[in-house]
Amino acid sequence: MKNEKHLSVVRHSLSHIMALALQRLYSEVKFGVGPATDDGFYYDVEISQSKSINQDNLPRIEKEMKKIIKEHLPFKKKNISLTEAVKLFKKLDQPYKLELLRDLKKYGTTDPQEILDIKNKKKKAKAVKTVSIYQVGDFIDLCRGPHVKNTKDIPLGFKLVKLAGAYWRGKENNPMLQRIKGVAFESEKKLKDFLYKQEEAAKRDHRVLGKKLQLFTISDDIGPGLILWFPRGAILKKTVEDYILREYLHNGYQLVNTPHIAKLNLWRISGHLGFYRENMFPAMHLKEINKEEKDDYQLKPMNCPFHILIYKDQIRSYNDLPIRYTELGTVYRYEKSGTLHGLTRVRGFTQDDAHIWCTIEQLDKELKDLLHFALRILRDFGFRDYDIYVSTRPEKYVGSLTNWRKATRALKEALKEAKVDYKIDKGGGVFYGPKIDIKIKDSLGRPWQCTTIQVDFNLPERFDMSYIDSKGKKQRPVMIHRALLGSVERFLGVLIENYAGAFPLWLSPVQVAILPIKEQHEKYGEKIAQELSKNNIRFELWPAKETLSKRIRLAEIQKIPYVIIIGDKEKKGKTIAVRERGKGDKGSQRLDSFIKQLQQIIQKKKK
Repeated sequence: MKNEKHLSVVRHSLSHIMALALQRLYSEVKFGVGPATDDGFYYDVEISQSKSINQDNLPRIEKEMKKIIKEHLPFKKKNISLTEAVKLFKKLDQPYKLELLRDLKKYGTTDPQEILDIKNKKKKAKAVKTVSIYQVGDFIDLCRGPHVKNTKDIPLGFKLVKLAGAYWRGKENNPMLQRIKGVAFESEKKLKDFLYKQEEAAKRDHRVLGKKLQLFTISDDIGPGLILWFPRGAILKKTVEDYILREYLHNGYQLVNTPHIAKLNLWRISGHLGFYRENMFPAMHLKEINKEEKDDYQLKPMNCPFHILIYKDQIRSYNDLPIRYTELGTVYRYEKSGTLHGLTRVRGFTQDDAHIWCTIEQLDKELKDLLHFALRILRDFGFRDYDIYVSTRPEKYVGSLTNWRKATRALKEALKEAKVDYKIDKGGGVFYGPKIDIKIKDSLGRPWQCTTIQVDFNLPERFDMSYIDSKGKKQRPVMIHRALLGSVERFLGVLIENYAGAFPLWLSPVQVAILPIKEQHEKYGEKIAQELSKNNIRFELWPAKETLSKRIRLAEIQKIPYVIIIGDKEKKGKTIAVRERGKGDKGSQRLDSFIKQLQQIIQKKKK
């Protein structure tokens, strides 16, 4: 395969080959759109109810595609007028293509966002007189292309993998189509590698492991995107939070704490109400409850305005700066139900949030120190591979272009000084400032967005923040927003999948399971439990209600790092028999020696 661009052409061509296969196997197929994707292709189709496709049909469709490839069919392109195209797709009875043609005639585009901009008079409609169509075999499509010259140019490294529902053009009031998705690579070996990773990813799905390991659940009685933490999950969450807070307090941050709601006007000042409203829950209208109330309130989507008001409570001097506030603050953001996903996309989550105020002269050092600090924190959790992005000004933003340029330049300079490679994510910044995004890669090489560092000249202006400089004059501080884990819930979802639930010892909710062989060994088990508790080792004592082999198996399923087995021999010799996760029997030991060994491992965070 020559390059990624050519691979995209192959993937797009495969969507047309799949459409031809569908046309041959099923009568009266109505075609939506069939683009290439980052790892393959799909086509959205409508097939009569009596002949609708299910997952079991995918191998049959795939077989027909391979047959088509061997037929060495050419891809033929033709430019025709809009009028001719309408006649053609009427004759072919393709209503979705006709809708696209109507939009091309009226707006000069089929892109929903561009159409919306034209309707809102942000853009002008383009004149379109001709369109291109592609034909392979008997299948004719409205398409810009490009495609391969002939089906023989398609490598056989592809597979149909998924069937799902998709609203036509992504709108909920439109018909639901069937989306048939395939993956495609430049060779069968690459395909096999991808499918292996997909199988591994399925085994590591944090939603499945969350239930299996008794970590968390999501209840319909409470609502989607809101997490209920079981005891083990709560301990895991607390372990991560305790670690991160301890690190922050040791590195010059001061702990603050803020409410979950505030007056609606606070979000008007900050700009959230104008630029972030679609991500906020509706306001609480207290006047409807009590006529004496004058203000509406809002669940907080972010902690920034609260920390700003704490800063503003006192007159600040240049000698006070930098000031660093941190909070494990729970925020609430409205996400559409269809976008929610376990722990990684929720409606209520905790941020390891912090805000720094400094002088313009201090900014470079603060950013450089932050980068090194962030990467060290990620290494402690086992993440050593990552991609870094500078996310620039989005379409909707507050503040002056001058301030945006200053902030973006400061981020780039910090990365340059730290000798860190980065990429540009154009338009990926938040509405009040550009940011550095660190996408960590898990054990399967999948990127996850967690760490973010944002420079902000705008909120200090909106809230009229100041400090007194060495000459007694008021100056505006620079503000840095940063969350090194991001959402704690999301980070935990990533951790679960990265380790497949087999956490290193220091993170494991249960570090040791104590298994008395028989009932008469349980009192000795209680003594062991007391010693572990004294030494801050997390344990569970499992009484002899089930067979020993069953309990050992359960400990393996629940991925507990160590199992202590005690019977007559151990009780008499005041020892313990130890099993280690993944290594099996480790023999007999003294309890104090075992505890010391665990403490050393926890201290080094190695296992």
